[in-house]
Amino acid sequence: MILGIGSDLCDIRRVEETLERFGDRFVQRCFTEIEQKKSDRRADRASSYAKRFAAKEACAKALGTGLRAGIFWRDMGVVNLPSGQPTMMLSGGALARLEKLLPPGREARIHLTITDEHPLAQAFVVIEAVKTRAGQT
Repeated sequence: MILGIGSDLCDIRRVEETLERFGDRFVQRCFTEIEQKKSDRRADRASSYAKRFAAKEACAKALGTGLRAGIFWRDMGVVNLPSGQPTMMLSGGALARLEKLLPPGREARIHLTITDEHPLAQAFVVIEAVKTRAGQT
């Protein structure tokens, strides 16, 4: 069962300008430590941050709230599964919102795809509720 779908397109040049203008203030406000470590290792860190920024916007849309109602930038973070596949890890207000959306006996799976082709970065999020496996919490 699909709970939400969100997409976002982000201009990498705007993120690059924001990084130049606000530097760490922007990074600390919007990105988790995991995202910062991953993006700061990249040769084109602005593209990496732009993809993650787009993913957060897409996730907030999939949650049905946008960035309001107690949902903040750092409540959503792009992480990679052991396979390398990206997904979102939620905390704080974003996690609380997701829990309100979940029907009983279901758990959430967040599907994420991110890409960039200069000057744009794009993200697409699908939040799915799947039946909880018997015997697992």
